[in-house]
Amino acid sequence: MKQKEIISAFTQLGKLMVSLGNEKSWDDYSNGLTQKEYNDALELIERQKSFNGWFTKENVQKSFVALGENLTEEKLVNWVVNYSFSEDPKSIAVIMAGNIPLVGFHDFLCVLLSGNKVIAKLSSEDKSLLPMLGKFLILFNPELESRISFSTGIIKEMDAVIATGSDNSIKYFEQYFGAKPHIFRKNRTSVAVIDGSETKDELEELGRDIFEYFGLGCRNVSHLLLPANYEVGNIFEGIFKYSEVIQNNKYGNNYDYNKAVYLMNKVPLLDNNFVLLRESDELFSPLAMVHYHFYNSIEEKDAYLENHKNEIQAIVGSKYIPFGKAQAPDLNDYADGVDVMSWLESV
Repeated sequence: MKQKEIISAFTQLGKLMVSLGNEKSWDDYSNGLTQKEYNDALELIERQKSFNGWFTKENVQKSFVALGENLTEEKLVNWVVNYSFSEDPKSIAVIMAGNIPLVGFHDFLCVLLSGNKVIAKLSSEDKSLLPMLGKFLILFNPELESRISFSTGIIKEMDAVIATGSDNSIKYFEQYFGAKPHIFRKNRTSVAVIDGSETKDELEELGRDIFEYFGLGCRNVSHLLLPANYEVGNIFEGIFKYSEVIQNNKYGNNYDYNKAVYLMNKVPLLDNNFVLLRESDELFSPLAMVHYHFYNSIEEKDAYLENHKNEIQAIVGSKYIPFGKAQAPDLNDYADGVDVMSWLESV
């Protein structure tokens, strides 16, 4: 099966995902689906919250659009031209997380574009969206049926493994898959570097980096580096646009719980009724809380980032990833900085 044929199928899928994510009406087979298939897909997006309270319709749609916009022929061709793959397909197991909608899609895409077979081990938190998209890919190119399979149980036959989970999961991954070629990912989070020159619009976009997907993704900002004497109230003012996040019951419960626990332990907090700010140099913060600490020099700031480089997924700031773009990585912006496509070349 030729790579250009796989690219063609994903290009068609990208157009469909953007259409679904924007909740457009069915348009006379232009997306390759019948009206019933298209409306069923819209309905599945609508119903995700009943399966997982974090997967609101808005967040699933947002994921569809962000991923779909990367699946253009131009972007895919320009990406894969940098790699060369064996014509002997291998079976690659991809063990997926379920913290945000379709978080394992990029690995799924990498495996198929490299000419291999994907065995996707679905998270119980996100087990219906990717199979639906896989079904559409096969519809667009039936030859892909032999290269796509999904599992919710134990995977025993594979040539290599990509696994994403918590720090505790790594022990399990090592025990069961350590003898195979592998990429194992554990907990990471993201930070924002504030230098004091930010505009109101940029601080508003910082709110997007913090609150998209309720802050559950490894690319969500959970720690702020602030210049000495910075007025923290500027942060609250900038992110106020996202105050409606507290209306989600699951998020609200986390906010209430963390607020109660920290106040009972007499830990000073700043509170604006939808997120807690705590001064701490700890990188990771609980959900509905953002840590911050002050730096006195560029050298001090750089040292903090260097010391935590193996735990940081993305850095947002005027000299880093633009504010508001943390959850919009390019195709070649690999998780943990590990080039999955290059790794697949050697499997």
